[in-house]
Amino acid sequence: MEKTILTGDRPTGKLHLGHYVGSLKRRVELQNSGDYKNIFIMIADAQALTDNADNPEKVRQNIIEVALDYMSVGLDPKKSTLFIQSQIPELCELSFYYMNLVTVSRLQRNPTVKSEIQMRNFEASIPVGFFTYPISQASDITAFKATTVPVGEDQLPMLEQTKEIVRKFNSVYGDTLIEPDILLPENQACLRLPGTDGKAKMSKSLGNCIYLSDPSDEVRKKVMSMYTDPDHIQVSDPGKVEGNSVFTYLDAFCKEEHFAKYLPEYPNLKELKAHYQRGGLGDVKVKKFLYAILEEELEPIRARRKELEKDIPAIYEILREGSLKAREVASKTLDDVKSAMKINYFDDTELIRAQSEKYGK
Repeated sequence: MEKTILTGDRPTGKLHLGHYVGSLKRRVELQNSGDYKNIFIMIADAQALTDNADNPEKVRQNIIEVALDYMSVGLDPKKSTLFIQSQIPELCELSFYYMNLVTVSRLQRNPTVKSEIQMRNFEASIPVGFFTYPISQASDITAFKATTVPVGEDQLPMLEQTKEIVRKFNSVYGDTLIEPDILLPENQACLRLPGTDGKAKMSKSLGNCIYLSDPSDEVRKKVMSMYTDPDHIQVSDPGKVEGNSVFTYLDAFCKEEHFAKYLPEYPNLKELKAHYQRGGLGDVKVKKFLYAILEEELEPIRARRKELEKDIPAIYEILREGSLKAREVASKTLDDVKSAMKINYFDDTELIRAQSEKYGK
């Protein structure tokens, strides 16, 4: 079986460090590994509209922002198919058929759906499109016969629901769909990068993000204002590294060679943490170290983005070509699904022959 990846992001804003360590960086590594025959990267604008239906311009304007972020981190349209979800109408039809395989109570139990509904204050009035988000995601994944889906930890319940839909479809209609494997970040700190304010998750809606396209002075400002240990008031005070956003970011980004370049008095992160915990190490020094590391990571990304921004029509053309290619693949899967469900009436010569014999013609 050919190994295929499907992954993507909602275009509700520019992408941030949480996206980068949670999935983007890994996507580039997988793209360049040569282990996958097909890689589909989706800009999920239709899903973004499920909770932005009253503000479609927000989604429309952010299509290009996400595409620029994709390519600036190293996603290559010659190796990966970059496409826009709404341009693949076959996905909607697949979702419609899958809806018959999932109960309302099962959707209500989905932890990701529950937390997202709470975060958006949808408890009293949930848009149906948003409520059925896991079904739409199953459509996206199965349409491209994805064998692997790189996701962050918060998406695990969604992927499990996709697996359930695949199993249910195959049990009812015969083996047609492929059950995907989940690929989580290898670095535990990358599973759920906290916001700069110490909240559990970096989120555009919470305003606690460092964006990939943030200029250097903005990155410095955000790093220097990051949440640390509220009890670490004096430099001499012992500090906690657990729940300290600065050290979580260092866990995600720091490499041993960074110490020789930016903080030579420490051999590694373990020693830096130990000094902080026993006291005598200030937050400012640690934050400056983190800022230097982030700048080393982000500067090449910003530079590539500036080059890409010089020819925006070319970016849209890449997305158009990618969407055409993606639609071809999704159309073939839809044909397979309709054949398995026996609703491909005009292609079913056996059905037509049997009906002809039944009526004696």
